[in-house]
Amino acid sequence: MSDKAPHLSHQHRGIDREFADKEYFDKRQLQGGVAGWVLLAGLGVAYVISGDFAGWNFGLAEGGWGGLLVATFLMAIMYLFMVFGLAEMSSTISTAGGGYAFARRAMGPWGGFLTGTAILIEYAIAPAAIANFIGAYMNSLIGVDGPWIYLAFYVLFVGLHLYGVGEALKLMFVITAIAAVALVVFVAAAIPQFDAANLFDIAPTDAAGASDFLPFGYIGIWAALPYAIWFFLAIEGVPLAAEETKDPAKSMPKGIIAGMLTLIAFAALILTFAPGASGSDFIKESGNPLVEALEAPLAYGGQTFISQFVNLVGLLGLIASFFSIIYGYSRQTFALSRAGYLPKVLSLTGKRKTPYLALIVPGVIGFVMAVFNQGNLLILVAVFGATISYVLMMLAHIILRIKEPNLERPYRTPGGIVTTGIALVLAVVAVIAGFLVDTRVLAITAGVYVLAIAYFGLYSRHHIVATAPEEEFELIEEAESELH
Repeated sequence: MSDKAPHLSHQHRGIDREFADKEYFDKRQLQGGVAGWVLLAGLGVAYVISGDFAGWNFGLAEGGWGGLLVATFLMAIMYLFMVFGLAEMSSTISTAGGGYAFARRAMGPWGGFLTGTAILIEYAIAPAAIANFIGAYMNSLIGVDGPWIYLAFYVLFVGLHLYGVGEALKLMFVITAIAAVALVVFVAAAIPQFDAANLFDIAPTDAAGASDFLPFGYIGIWAALPYAIWFFLAIEGVPLAAEETKDPAKSMPKGIIAGMLTLIAFAALILTFAPGASGSDFIKESGNPLVEALEAPLAYGGQTFISQFVNLVGLLGLIASFFSIIYGYSRQTFALSRAGYLPKVLSLTGKRKTPYLALIVPGVIGFVMAVFNQGNLLILVAVFGATISYVLMMLAHIILRIKEPNLERPYRTPGGIVTTGIALVLAVVAVIAGFLVDTRVLAITAGVYVLAIAYFGLYSRHHIVATAPEEEFELIEEAESELH
């Protein structure tokens, strides 16, 4: 393909294109072949597992147990169907761009940019929310919380990623496996204390449709959606590891689907037995709900060896997601930068083939956000960015099926565009729910988008690197049109 590049027009659909030389990409190389499907499944669970330890329970305060249950069921369908679509696209378009690359191919540079920016908002903000929950768990363990804790964790885990991706992914897998054991131990300890009446102990309001099952009425289901998403948020980041994966066409679908099925099982167990042991009302605003569920008066009535074990090892669950989402934001930043959508300096890689500025810069932004200690609000901002990207990625799948029906697809989504169409509708509902819960979410996200769109519209869209992996297909299209 490179021998065609010099003969192609630098103008295409109003975009000035830059053709990078070998030296440009030599400075932007990731380490390939370090992950198989098992590690990818572990990465998918690692991205999300913190959502089992904290954050989801805020949905109890918005919708009660019944509202959160219905919301979780709907979001589980959305994510499962979306994952089927992502499995197909990631087996076909295996680059570090992930969702940005899929949308870029389907909807052009603007579609790719808007999708990539939404994912970046999600991935830059989610670790800040998780840092706040880490602080709550640390406070429960040793009585220490605050900015120094957040800074220490950012420095430590960004530093580990700088050391090397192979080592980082393997360490993430081990941490995630231990955290999963903590969830199993929690469920085993909560089962003897389970009482179905505890699920419905939030007093019904006078809202339309209010009952013991839906204490905040039908609107409570809507309000609980963003917190139900926290059970699954970031699984879509698995395709970001495509360029560092062995045989991505086969490994990606296996890894992301296995990860998603694991997360659905954990969500069902935690949503049932945590409030069932302690009472929904008791943990609805907790920063470490699993520990408090075991120590609740209705459960064991104070600290036990098991509650402290869950606290200590549960911290690893938060760390697993914190650690892995740092990986995710760095790869999204790297891909957007390498292709020229963000400042190109952000995609430089060091001797160990890690994108050091793509790790550090979003980390600094996340730390600043964490200092405000607004975990609940940060969840909503991350979810809002995520759901925007889900809408665009599902549109990408549908458009690609229609636009390029003969594209080689090693894995095909069961049900095709009907499946991703259902995910698309649910994602639109989730977007609306996100900013209705707290209008500040829309203001924060819109502010970031305005700045990003201004940069892209005025500068970077005129300096896209046409030979970046996510952009190369357009060179083929141009070459074929010239031949004809």
